[in-house]
Amino acid sequence: MVTLSWPLAAPAPEDMRWLHVEDPSAVAACRAAAAALASRLRFPEARGDELALAVTEAASNLHKHARQGTLLLRIGRDGGTPGIELVTIDAGPGFGDAAKAMRDGHSTSGTLGIGLGAIRRLADFCDLYSVPGHGTVLAARFWPQRQQITVLCAGLLRPITGETECGDNFAAVRDGGILTGVLCDGLGHGPLAASAAAEAVAAVLDDTGHEPAALVERAHRRMNHTRGGAIGVVQVAGQIARFSGLGNITATLLADGSRKNMLSVPGIAGHQARTIRQYEYEVAPGTSIVLHSDGISPRWEAAALPGLTARDPLVVAAVVLAEAGTRRDDAGVLVLKP
Repeated sequence: MVTLSWPLAAPAPEDMRWLHVEDPSAVAACRAAAAALASRLRFPEARGDELALAVTEAASNLHKHARQGTLLLRIGRDGGTPGIELVTIDAGPGFGDAAKAMRDGHSTSGTLGIGLGAIRRLADFCDLYSVPGHGTVLAARFWPQRQQITVLCAGLLRPITGETECGDNFAAVRDGGILTGVLCDGLGHGPLAASAAAEAVAAVLDDTGHEPAALVERAHRRMNHTRGGAIGVVQVAGQIARFSGLGNITATLLADGSRKNMLSVPGIAGHQARTIRQYEYEVAPGTSIVLHSDGISPRWEAAALPGLTARDPLVVAAVVLAEAGTRRDDAGVLVLKP
């Protein structure tokens, strides 16, 4: 088992594809997108075929069984050798026994029910999360050569409808025993918002050997030539989390079906910051730390998502996006599992 290397960085726009799966033709489009990414990364032919088959099964399941299904394919470059991640989210109807659904032969609609079991066998990692009355999330990872990797942090970006470049950005890095995560929401949408968010993230990553308030202050100064944005920085050392936020980044401690929000202060990074403050919180074992932009409603309920915090951080990020994301804004979410 290998632990994912650092830093964790948001994918470039050309490294990810969100595809709506609302009719049969979308299944072929998803398969073609998977084949194109596999070719870019020079996957061995047999491994590329396995990826294409898994993506075809995932897209077919969305078309047949889900509402408002969406499939993400992206290149992950944080594990040394680049790999491909597959995520599907939908708006329901959901089901209660995800483990049973992953077994070959199980079906909820009278079909053979081999799709999810095939994805589990073909992927290096695969997990499914579903709750009746809510959406379903599937997450899988594929490497050119099979390997098992432990992931401690993950993030997702989804641009507003009509844009290819997301105005949100994230990163995470471990320096000694300190885990630092940053999420920035550039003001507005499109390339200028993306540039502002990238400037903020780069400012934080330049030197993470300072506390969150100092990192936010540095990002605020660096962003003064951009349109600005909202930023949140969290650092975790042992069982203590320190958070500093400027603007409307939501930061949450998620544990045991409950959530505790961390405090941010009003302002616009790069333009308006009367006071930059830092707050300290205790982190119980098993807690996930979730940061997200206002493209995700802060009103999602942890109690409606039992067992979520025990899942892979990519699954947690996708569930939060599926539960509360909006198409009327860029959406960004970062999950840390210290």
